[in-house]
Amino acid sequence: MAGGHVHALYRHGTSPLHRMQPEVKLAATLLFVVAVVAAPREAFWAFGAYAAIVIGLMITARLPAGFVGRRLLIEIPFLLFAVFLPFVGGGERTDVAFLSLSVEGLWAAWNILAKATLGASASIVLAATTQVPEILTGLSRLRAPKAIVAIMGFMVRYLDVVIGELNRMRIALRSRGYAPRRLGEAGALAATAGTLFIRSYERGERVYLAMMARGYAGSMPDLDERGGHAVQWAAASGFAAAAATITATAWVLR
Repeated sequence: MAGGHVHALYRHGTSPLHRMQPEVKLAATLLFVVAVVAAPREAFWAFGAYAAIVIGLMITARLPAGFVGRRLLIEIPFLLFAVFLPFVGGGERTDVAFLSLSVEGLWAAWNILAKATLGASASIVLAATTQVPEILTGLSRLRAPKAIVAIMGFMVRYLDVVIGELNRMRIALRSRGYAPRRLGEAGALAATAGTLFIRSYERGERVYLAMMARGYAGSMPDLDERGGHAVQWAAASGFAAAAATITATAWVLR
């Protein structure tokens, strides 16, 4: 993957989080999410503490609230699922504004809402401060399976390629006056999908053969071999330790 490939989730900046090595941010984010998921759902104060940590990271990374809010829309399907849980859940019920709601369903909805929002927010901070090639480099340094890292790299890279090919084919159809208004006219769309698949497959095979001819051995070279230094690892450890301490305290005070 070319170093100039920048994903839409990334936001250019020079904050300390932007300068931190990717493997450090990946490890800290993973440990934070694990701590959040492990927290008891009854500990409201713990989720407030997690939210304060995430907001502090957003301020450090200089991420506008609108930027984060728009990207949090990805969790809407999960939130819609959570909304129905109090209505369809079983067990003890309680009346809220003339509605009979399941107590267990309310707890489950809160659990999904809090943990999904915190996990998504932490992931947004990671993606906004780390370019895709850097994330793949970080995974490699954390000894993730090479095949998985390679698949992820090609998936991200060729998703944009396929979308670009699809847009060119769509423009070609429109330039020829194709504007289906009846179901019987949708046959061209099926042919377009088949052509898109064949073109993508052939292009991917050509690129792979070209890479093999240039010595590709299953993984991209690491052009920056510095890795995270002690200060960065210490900061990440403190971040993860704070989240773990909150979770442990929440279970003790439960």
